[in-house]
Amino acid sequence: METKKDLKLAVLIDADNVPYANVKEMFEEIAKYGTPTFKRIYADWTKPTVSGWKKVLLENAITPIQQYSYSTGKNATDSALIIDAMDILYTGKVDGFCIVSSDSDFTRLATRLREAGMKVIGIGEKKTLIPFITACDKFIYIEILKPEETAPEEVDAKKASPKKPKAANQPLSKIDPKIIRLFADSISDLADENGWAFLGELGNLMLKKKPDFDPRNYGYPKMLPLIKSINRFEIDERDTGNRNIKHIYIRKK
Repeated sequence: METKKDLKLAVLIDADNVPYANVKEMFEEIAKYGTPTFKRIYADWTKPTVSGWKKVLLENAITPIQQYSYSTGKNATDSALIIDAMDILYTGKVDGFCIVSSDSDFTRLATRLREAGMKVIGIGEKKTLIPFITACDKFIYIEILKPEETAPEEVDAKKASPKKPKAANQPLSKIDPKIIRLFADSISDLADENGWAFLGELGNLMLKKKPDFDPRNYGYPKMLPLIKSINRFEIDERDTGNRNIKHIYIRKK
């Protein structure tokens, strides 16, 4: 997905269906795609189940929207978020939406916003169902938005002894034949007469085919290390005249 630093985003959070941990990392991730001009979170704030959100609201300047549950078994929070999203859409003040929820009930909303020309980014847990994921331009799993782990060799200056390293985060997904085939097919779609595909274009095409594609899901910070680990593709790093910038091309072996 192409990033635009001036993209104005409406961030709408379903507090009932996402954890409040790692909110700071979540907004750092959103900042890669644009500037949040609306930051709203929806819940029945009289319930103790959402009390953990109250502190992070102030720290991140998120506006809480109170929505009472009028009857048992009905999710009024979803309705309030959807109504606000459509109101914001018609103001014309944003270029895209970030829907933070693991609830597939927002699938139709995401589809409708994209029909209106909006960029739609979804953020939710790994348990999120496929229909909502594929309705977004990009879907990011909350589980990968974690602070960097402490390096084993880091030393605590006060105690003059190595800190005990934190346990490494396990990849959310395995590199299986399906993802390898997706790489191979996408390279074929983009390849020039010599079989080379530009890495930047490859990443964009992969995302269009699989909105939840992210190298971090497989334990890699970027796509190039992920491709190298598969060991089925050739890599050509071409000079651009700027020693700090290289164009990277990939082709099948």
